[in-house]
Amino acid sequence: MAAATMRAVQYDACGGGAADLKLVELPVPAAKKNELLLKLEAASINPVDWKLQKGMLRPILPRKLPFIPVTDVAGVVVDVGPGVNGFQAGDQVVAMLNSFYGGGLAEYAVASENLTVKRPPEVSAAEGAGLPIAAGTALQALRTIGAKFDGTGEPLNVLITAASGGVGLYAVQLAKLAGLHITATCGARNVELVKSLGADEVLDYRTPEGASLQSPSGKKYNGVVHCTVGISWSMFEPVLANTGRVIDITPNFTAILKSALHKVTFARKRLVPLLLSPNKADLEFLVGLLKGGKMKTLIDSRFSLSEASKAWEKSIEGHATGKIIVEMEG
Repeated sequence: MAAATMRAVQYDACGGGAADLKLVELPVPAAKKNELLLKLEAASINPVDWKLQKGMLRPILPRKLPFIPVTDVAGVVVDVGPGVNGFQAGDQVVAMLNSFYGGGLAEYAVASENLTVKRPPEVSAAEGAGLPIAAGTALQALRTIGAKFDGTGEPLNVLITAASGGVGLYAVQLAKLAGLHITATCGARNVELVKSLGADEVLDYRTPEGASLQSPSGKKYNGVVHCTVGISWSMFEPVLANTGRVIDITPNFTAILKSALHKVTFARKRLVPLLLSPNKADLEFLVGLLKGGKMKTLIDSRFSLSEASKAWEKSIEGHATGKIIVEMEG
């Protein structure tokens, strides 16, 4: 049974930062048709969360203010709305909440049945909460390049930039599972970690070799999972194979124009902007990999709900190794 009120963290206006997050007491929401009410155990912060707060997607998102941010959560089902057949109270789950309404930095949240999956006991709440956006984006980027996870894929050469970040660490592990040859860039302190997860070649992005993006073994890349910003197309173009693709997971306006130009000119080498298309099948696949020990969620740091502004600040700083998790105590 859910409580009547809950603690939640929200912001009242766009344009601010961590200092503008407020801990408030609110009524617990109710599950409507095809929805589940979850008592949350963990949530993970993604860069898109604070980009929304900064106003980068206005006027589309956030839909209304005040806004409780964060979409990637894990918890336990406490109530189900009409039409829900696959879940019941007591089920442990991982969910991606609706981006329009957020809700993840709270003790309770409402999730759609079609973006909620069961979480087996082998997967902790924090590990599961790390998955939806970060691992989902890594998976879809690799599939766009041509990676296959059923053993039928080609041994493609892939470059993963910012490989020690939230998306990058999942991308390295997934690329390894797909049998790809992996070149990765990251900061010097994370080179050994990225190697241990399956990268064949790791470059410190602060060195001339790392900045050039060139594979030490001279391989040209069939695809790039581009997880950072500030690298121009002219840097990628010489290191790509003839039909190489750069999958840009944080595309700006320039990248979208460049991609359109590549399409209309039938360019062989292309920049491809990727916006995550969340779906239940991908989330079930990713949870299954965690359950089977084939992939892991690397956690940078954990914060309580009352420390959410510190977690927010850590994400904005941009040097986390893996996922930043907020845990709902009690």
